[in-house]
Amino acid sequence: MKNLLVVFLIGFFALSSCTTEKIVEKTIIVHDTVVVNKFDYDYMLMAVLWYQTSAEMRALCYQAFNTARISLDDAIANHKGTKKMAVVVDIDETMVDNSPYEAQNVLGNFGYPERWGEWIDKASAAAIPGAVEFMKYAVSKGVDVFYISNRKIAEKDATIKNMRALGFPLIDDEHLLLRDKTSSKNERRDKVAATHDIVLLIGDNMNDFSGDFENKSVIDRFNTTDNNKSEFGKHFIVLPNPMYGDWEGAVLKYNFKQTNEQKDSVRKENLKGM
Repeated sequence: MKNLLVVFLIGFFALSSCTTEKIVEKTIIVHDTVVVNKFDYDYMLMAVLWYQTSAEMRALCYQAFNTARISLDDAIANHKGTKKMAVVVDIDETMVDNSPYEAQNVLGNFGYPERWGEWIDKASAAAIPGAVEFMKYAVSKGVDVFYISNRKIAEKDATIKNMRALGFPLIDDEHLLLRDKTSSKNERRDKVAATHDIVLLIGDNMNDFSGDFENKSVIDRFNTTDNNKSEFGKHFIVLPNPMYGDWEGAVLKYNFKQTNEQKDSVRKENLKGM
C-alpha cells in the first residue's frame, strides 16, 4: 500500500509540474524564428491597476479634452483657410478603454495578440472619460472628426458597433481609417489633409501625431518631443497610457523576437536608480 502511495504521489507531483510548465512556457514563431517564452505578465500589474483605479487617470483624461476644447475654439476663431477643419484622433486608449483586455493578460498570464480578437468581438470597451463629449462638441462646431487607428480592417464591424453604441459621431467608412498595409499613420493623415485642415491631433502614442517619432530610440523620442514642445496642448493632445505603446518598443529597440526573460532584463537595464 505504501508503495502504491509513493507511486501515486510521484505521479501527482510530476503531473502538477508538467501542468505548471504548460501555463508559464509557450513556444511561438515570430517571423520564422522559434521563440520560447516563459510567460510572466506581472510586470504590467501596476500600470493596469493605475489605469483602472486611479482618479488621477480620469483627471488627466478630462484635462486633455478640456485643453482640446480650448485649442479647438481658438483654431475655429482664427481659421482662415478654405478647407474644412478636422480633428484626427486615435481610438485605443484615446477614445475607448481596452484595459479589461490588459487586465486579463495579467490575470491569465498571456499577452497580445492572444485573445485580442475575442475582446474586439465583444464590442464592450468603455469610452475614455470626456472623449464622447469632446467629439460631439467638435462636430457641433462644424468640424469633421476622423478616427485613424491601427486596428485591422477585419475588426471594423466590431469597432463600429462598439463606438456607435457609445455615442461617438461620424462612425462610418469615410471617417474611420483602420490599418491596411502599414502601421504608420502618415499616409492616412495625408489623406485627411488633402481635403481638410487638420487643426488638432489626439492620441496616446507619439506616432499618433507625426511620423518623426516612428522607430526612434528613447533619446531620439525625447529630442523630437522637446523640438515640438510648443505643439503640446495646442495642436497635439496626449492621453495617458502606461500599459503599452511605442515607448516600450523604443526601450526594447524594436526587437520583439526576444524572449520575455530577455525583455524583462532590457526593461530593468533601462531603469535609473538612485
